[in-house]
Amino acid sequence: MIVEGILIMSHPKLRDLFDIKIFVHADSDERLIRRLKRDLQERGRDLEEILNRYQTTLKPMHDQFIEPAKEFADIIIPNNHYNTVAVDMVRTIINDKLN
Repeated sequence: MIVEGILIMSHPKLRDLFDIKIFVHADSDERLIRRLKRDLQERGRDLEEILNRYQTTLKPMHDQFIEPAKEFADIIIPNNHYNTVAVDMVRTIINDKLN
């Protein structure tokens, strides 16, 4: 079973159930760019509102809850488009568990 979620590793009882824990790290610039695009296009927010929300709520919450989860990960994968090594490694681990 594969379980996904940005807060999933913040719960010790859940962490203990996982055979392997993977943290996919997204660069802060990339996170902001995604947020800008999504909020402008899909939510109709203006730039000032988006940046204010990012600085006052989203970034502090990321720093408090998401970033610390890295320490519980068995593997940390940088989220970029050229990371075939990490994908192959995870594929191998999953195949080993299934066999």
